[in-house]
Amino acid sequence: MLDMLHARELMVDRQVARRGVRDSRVLGAMREVPREVFVPDGLQEFAYEDSPLPIEAGQTISQPYIVAAMLEAAKIRPGDKVLEVGAGSGYAAAVAGRIAGQVYAIERHDALAKLAAGRMRRLGYDNVSLRTGDGTRGWPDAAPFDAIIVSAGGPQVPEALKTQLAIGGRLVAPVGETRNAQRLVRVTRQGEAHFHQDDLGAVTFVPLIGEQGWADENQPVRRPAEPRSFREPSPELSIPRLIAEAAEPLPDFDDSAFGRLFDRFAGARVVLLGEASHGTSEFYRARAAITRHLIEHHGFNIVAVEADWPDAASLDRYVRNRPDPVHAEPPFRRFPFWMWRNTDVEAFIEWLWSWNGARDAEQRVGFYGLDLYNLNASIRAVLDYLDQVDPAAADIARQRYGCLTPWAKEPQAYGRMALNKGYALCEAGVVQTLTDMLDRRLDYVRQDGERFLDATQNARLVKDAEAYYRAMYYGAAESWNLRDTHMFETLCALLDANPGAKAVVWAHNSHVGDASKTEMGLVRDELNIGQLCRERFGAQTALIGMGAHAGTVACTSDWDAPMEVKRINPSRPDSYERLAHDSKVARFLLDLREGVHPVLRQALMRQRLERFIGVIYRPETERWSHYSQCCLPQQFDAYVWFDETRAVTPLPTQQRPGVDDTYPFGL
Repeated sequence: MLDMLHARELMVDRQVARRGVRDSRVLGAMREVPREVFVPDGLQEFAYEDSPLPIEAGQTISQPYIVAAMLEAAKIRPGDKVLEVGAGSGYAAAVAGRIAGQVYAIERHDALAKLAAGRMRRLGYDNVSLRTGDGTRGWPDAAPFDAIIVSAGGPQVPEALKTQLAIGGRLVAPVGETRNAQRLVRVTRQGEAHFHQDDLGAVTFVPLIGEQGWADENQPVRRPAEPRSFREPSPELSIPRLIAEAAEPLPDFDDSAFGRLFDRFAGARVVLLGEASHGTSEFYRARAAITRHLIEHHGFNIVAVEADWPDAASLDRYVRNRPDPVHAEPPFRRFPFWMWRNTDVEAFIEWLWSWNGARDAEQRVGFYGLDLYNLNASIRAVLDYLDQVDPAAADIARQRYGCLTPWAKEPQAYGRMALNKGYALCEAGVVQTLTDMLDRRLDYVRQDGERFLDATQNARLVKDAEAYYRAMYYGAAESWNLRDTHMFETLCALLDANPGAKAVVWAHNSHVGDASKTEMGLVRDELNIGQLCRERFGAQTALIGMGAHAGTVACTSDWDAPMEVKRINPSRPDSYERLAHDSKVARFLLDLREGVHPVLRQALMRQRLERFIGVIYRPETERWSHYSQCCLPQQFDAYVWFDETRAVTPLPTQQRPGVDDTYPFGL
C-alpha cells in the first residue's frame, strides 16, 4: 500500500523543487494538499506520478510541476485574491488556496465544478469558491484580482481577464495560434492601460473554450496527454529516416548471423540484456540467441537473471549436473510463474544443459538468480547447509529466522507490521546469521566449499529481503534501490568468486538501462543494475535494451491475479517506440554508442517517453502506468527492436511423460 504522505513529499522534492521551483509557499502548499483526493477512483496510485492524469468529463489534472511552475510565476502571496480559469478537478485552486486569502475558480463543465466543490468542503478549504461558467469572461463581481491563473490555452489573453487584474496584478496563461501548442506568458498590469508581458516558454494545454477563447466545436478536440515543461519542441520528421539508415536488420534467431551482430560487445565483462516486458517471446528468444553466441565464441560463463536465487539454483543444478539438496522445491511455482516457466526459457535451459554436458565441471556455465522475493526457500537453503556443516549454528539460525517464519508466505505483511511497530523486529538476527557464516568461511569451505556460495547468498537474500519488505512501506525509491543494489551485489559476488568470469544478465529494461539518464534517477532518485555496473566496470559494461510497437503480452491486471494474454496498445506518437516503428524496419539492432551514428545519436538525445511493461499491464492507464521519460542514447549502448511481438507460452505445471525425474520444470 502506497504511503501517500511520503509519496507527496517525494513528489515535491524530486518533481518540483529539483526542477527549479523555489517559492517556499508553493512548495509548502503542495506538501499540504492531498493530490490523491483530486483524481478519479482507480487512479489514486498514480496521483504522485510525474504526469497529468485523466479526470471526469474527458479533461485532465495537470502535471504537478506545471501547477507549481504556474503558481510560482503568478507570485501569489498571503492575503491575495486569486482567480483560476479552468478549475478542472480543483487541485490547482486548492494549492493556491493554501497560500492566498481567497480563491475564485471557474469551470465550464458543471459536473467537474460540483465534484471540485465537494472536495473543498471535505477538506475544509473554505476560502475556495467555485462556480460553473465561461472562464474567459472572468468573475467581475469578485474583481479585481491580485493573480489570475488560466489552466487552458487560448488564441490570446482574454481582454476581460486583463481588465479584472488589480494594478500590479499578475496573470499567467498559455497562448497560441493553434489549439495544440502555446507559449506560457505572464502579464503584469502596470497601470490602467499599461501591461507588461513576459514569455516563459513553450507548453501544451487543453483548449480554452469560451466567448474570448476557442469555439466549442461539436467534434472531439485532439487533446495532448501531457502539458510539456518549458522547452521548445524540436522537429522530428527526419529521425525515423535516420533510424532506418542506421538500423542493422536482424536475421532469424537460429541464424548464427544473429549472434555475430553482437560481437562488438564481446570485450565487455558484463553484458546486460533488457526487455520491454516480462511476457514477450521475442525478447526471451533474442536474449537466448545473443547469450549462446557469447558463451560459444567469447568465453562468457555466467548467466544471471532477474529471478529468485533459490529458484534459479534448481536450474543451475540441472544444467551443471549437480544433485538437489534434501528439501529442494520445484522452481518457479510462485507468481509470476510465466516469467521463467515458459517454452523459450525451457529451450535455452536445454541448450545450456547440452553445452555443459560436453565439458568438464570447471568449464560449465552457471545459471543464477539475482532477485530476493523467495524468502521461504532461502531460509530453508541456509538451514539445510548449516545442518550439514555446523549443526549448532543451524540451531541458532533457526531461532533467529523464527522471527521471520510467520511472515515467510506473506512478507509484505512483515513490512507493514514493522512500520506500525516503528522498529525492525527481525533485522539483527538475520544480519548476524550472515555475519557468522562469513566469519567461519574457511571452516565451512573445507567441509563443503561447493555449496558455500549458494548458502551465503541465500543468507544475504534473507537479510536484504527483510530490509526490502520494511522499505517498501516508506516509498518506491527506497525499496527499489534496496532490491537493485541486492541484485548488483549478487552479480558482483558471482564475478568475484570466479576471477576472469564474464556474465550475461537478463533483466527488464528498467533494471538494465542506466537509471541516472532517465526519469527514474533524475526525478525519483532511483538507481539500478545498469547504472551500478557502469560505475564499477566502466567501458567493460554493455547495456542493451529492447522494445516493440505492438502485439500481445503475457501479463496480469493485478499482482497475484491469473495470467492472461493482452493486446499491447500501439506505441504513443511522442515515444521512442513510435520513432522506431516509423522507420519501417521490422527487426533491427541500433548501435547507440558515441561516435557510431553521431547525427542520429544527437537527434535522439532529447528526452522522450519510453514504454515499460512488467508483470502487470493496464492498457487503459498506459500513459501513467507504463511510460516514463528517458534519454535512449545515454540509457543504452544498443537497442534491439521488434515491431510486432507475441506473448510467451507458459509451460504446463505437470511433468510431461518421458522426462527425467531431475528435470527442473517438472512438478
